[in-house]
Amino acid sequence: MTEKSILGAALISLGLVCLGWFIKAGIDNFAEKDRKVSVKGLAEQEVEADKVTWPIVSKEVGNNLPELYNKIGGTQQKIKAFLMRNGIKEGELTENAPQVMDLQAREYTDANKPYRYIVTSVITVTSQEVQKIRRILARQGDLLKEGVAIVDGGYENPVKYEYVSFKAMKPKMMQEAIENAEKTAQQFAENSHSQLNKIVSADQGQFSIENRDENTPYIKKVRVVTTVTYSLKD
Repeated sequence: MTEKSILGAALISLGLVCLGWFIKAGIDNFAEKDRKVSVKGLAEQEVEADKVTWPIVSKEVGNNLPELYNKIGGTQQKIKAFLMRNGIKEGELTENAPQVMDLQAREYTDANKPYRYIVTSVITVTSQEVQKIRRILARQGDLLKEGVAIVDGGYENPVKYEYVSFKAMKPKMMQEAIENAEKTAQQFAENSHSQLNKIVSADQGQFSIENRDENTPYIKKVRVVTTVTYSLKD
């Protein structure tokens, strides 16, 4: 066999070996791509509300509108004086125009009611000093001594507590959620005799803010859930 023939055979053999190696690598790589695990990461934190909206609702009933307007005006003045004495600032108050309901103008009404008009007044306190407002809420019974009855705002005018500063804590909570997701994925990899590889995909997480419970609406639970997909390798 000539030198050229030996060289040619060697090159062919080397080519076949390389081709086989590339095919195997391609098959392994294809197999690796299908080996993924998707896990959810959770982060939770309890915080105190940093904004409160308190609608103070009062009502007067009667048959004489001018008289009712005078009464509701006096009531509003007493409510505002009470609030100012307890540290509420002028800029924290919003006073709406009184609303009048004429019962005789309604299609369905009880003709036996001893009054025709219901005048409703709403003074709204909006403040970031939540603890101060809660203390005043506990003392609103003092208005009864002045002949002022505060009525329940119901569904239309509830006391509302909010946490508006959560944007500042989002990055840290997202990091915690991703770390928790990685711990779960790591445990899965160990159980499947694999190793955790790179992150294939991850969402930005869904944030929610809810009351911790019905009795403490001024304490909020901030929660984020993120989904992270990892690739696995042997």
